[in-house]
Amino acid sequence: MPTTTRHGVRPLGSADLEAFLALAGRDPVVNVFAIYRARTTSLEPRWLGGEVWGRFANGELVAACHVGANLVPIQATADDARAFAERALTRSRSVSTIVGPHDAVRVFWDSVADSWGSPRECRWEQPHLVIDTPPLVEADHRVRRTTRQDLPALYPACVAMYTEEVGVSPEAGGGADLYRARVSQLTGRGWSFARFDEGRVVFKAEVACATEDAAQVQGVWVPPDRRGEGLATAGMAAVVDFVQHEIAPVVSLYVNEWNAPARRAYEAVGFRETARFSTVMF
Repeated sequence: MPTTTRHGVRPLGSADLEAFLALAGRDPVVNVFAIYRARTTSLEPRWLGGEVWGRFANGELVAACHVGANLVPIQATADDARAFAERALTRSRSVSTIVGPHDAVRVFWDSVADSWGSPRECRWEQPHLVIDTPPLVEADHRVRRTTRQDLPALYPACVAMYTEEVGVSPEAGGGADLYRARVSQLTGRGWSFARFDEGRVVFKAEVACATEDAAQVQGVWVPPDRRGEGLATAGMAAVVDFVQHEIAPVVSLYVNEWNAPARRAYEAVGFRETARFSTVMF
């Protein structure tokens, strides 16, 4: 059994999977990423590409923290977040993003900021949105699942979306092969959706992770010259239809607070805010 720190924190392993799933299952929509990762890796570090830390009180798992490319607090109070930060400070920063419920991310970041250096960007107020009812608007029936034959048109659209959203191309630093593999993987799973007009992507979105309870959507994008036409609203209605009928009953996503057009589109579809996320990017 790995060593537990004085704050009750230790890495979790496959023997802790049931306890971890019970913890994350207290909010299966907010924690869909963590549950999906746990089920696909059994909390084994070689599959995680990192670790999941657990905090224990009287032998019971009370909070957790996914530490891979993304650092994600799970069911963490402010005290839990500080305990995870203390453990994080015993090693150099390896994560590229801290993301999750606002309060825990804020406390964690305040605890490590002096040691982890200046982030590239902080997005402190990101509405976490959920829809568990049919869309309120008509779906765009030209939106469909993508196929491998679509990749020549789809991949550049994904690169454009990522670059616009994150501020850095996913191909930077030799990342093109890895990113192309990710786009292809989502297509192969049936988790990639798009509308093509004369062979060009004019709307796209993907499911990033899913369980039997919920699916989280990412990568929603319309090319700049086609914005303002309602493509995102009708397109998201189509994605919600696909997901609710074939993947999971609840669809979630989080959006930048300043992105008023996107927020209006999601509201028109029927999404409602249930929490606030924050993201710190390096």
